[in-house]
Amino acid sequence: MTFAAWIKSKEKLDSPAHRLHLGSMKLILSTHNIRLTKAIEDHVVKQLEKLDHFDKRTIDARVTLEHDHTRATGKQLSCSIRLSVQGPDLFAEHVESDLYAAIDKVTKKIEQQIRKRHNKWKARKHKIAARSKQTRQEAEPD
Repeated sequence: MTFAAWIKSKEKLDSPAHRLHLGSMKLILSTHNIRLTKAIEDHVVKQLEKLDHFDKRTIDARVTLEHDHTRATGKQLSCSIRLSVQGPDLFAEHVESDLYAAIDKVTKKIEQQIRKRHNKWKARKHKIAARSKQTRQEAEPD
């Protein structure tokens, strides 16, 4: 049974925090002043599947959806994601008037952080390889 099929078979979505497994990633979904519907949960899962594609070594994802009545009427809905990975965790938050747009924007922010982290790792690996190649060439007699 796939993860999406398992979610569709779930009956109760009323609890404040859901613990789901997405591939190798554990999903902890919590809401504040928002009723979690099946459509919202499916959208979050779809976006996290994209993130799982970029980094397979993610341990868990904590997604918080919040409706803040004290903010201005245009930007009351917020979404925040914390990805637990090896090393420092990745965190992003976005406030929007539309919850789906907030989920999309925060996913894009996390995706950019994953790409930046991966590019730094590749550059460091390339630098080490270039340095070792240079020392080998210097050590070889002509």
